[in-house]
Amino acid sequence: SVGIPGVHRLDLASMKFDTFVPYRDMPRGQEHSVYGIKADSQNNLFFFDFSADLVGKIDAKSGQITLFKTPTPNSNPRRGYMDKEDRLWFTEYRANKLAMLDTKTEKFTEWPLPTAFTYPYDVMPDKNGELWTAGMSTDRVVRLDPKTGQATEYQLPRNTNVRRVFVDNSTTPVTFWAGGNHSAEIVKVEPLD
Repeated sequence: SVGIPGVHRLDLASMKFDTFVPYRDMPRGQEHSVYGIKADSQNNLFFFDFSADLVGKIDAKSGQITLFKTPTPNSNPRRGYMDKEDRLWFTEYRANKLAMLDTKTEKFTEWPLPTAFTYPYDVMPDKNGELWTAGMSTDRVVRLDPKTGQATEYQLPRNTNVRRVFVDNSTTPVTFWAGGNHSAEIVKVEPLD
């Protein structure tokens, strides 16, 4: 929502809106924003507070709002992908990390990226369980194995500034796709292993 730092839900049968304002009771002094929303298999809504270090949940049935603090302070969580196991994958932009919130256990896991100031914008898991991201400033695509923390970086040939990332799981090996935000190009990475 642009007008409030909150979320609106529309009931299609009644055409009535519910409005949720998760930061209403937060102390003054730090801005908060809803940045990126994803629903789990029970239609609970999860959102990111890009201005700070919070991941929020709005319970679909009760409307109760819960805020979870990321392990790294001021991490600036953003974007996200909810997998079929209700794990919420996202980036911690300012912290230079990839992260996952297991929505069933409400526990976080974080993985640092190998190159400082990568500023990851988006993350996507592939069919092999590896995570793919790219940076807004290092011109690199990163493939990270969350089991080992081992990362492989693919240096791009020019200034790229990647925002959204996509993985084509129908290929073997998987294929990574992204747009070059400042270069009017489409980026394709095909790993050789």
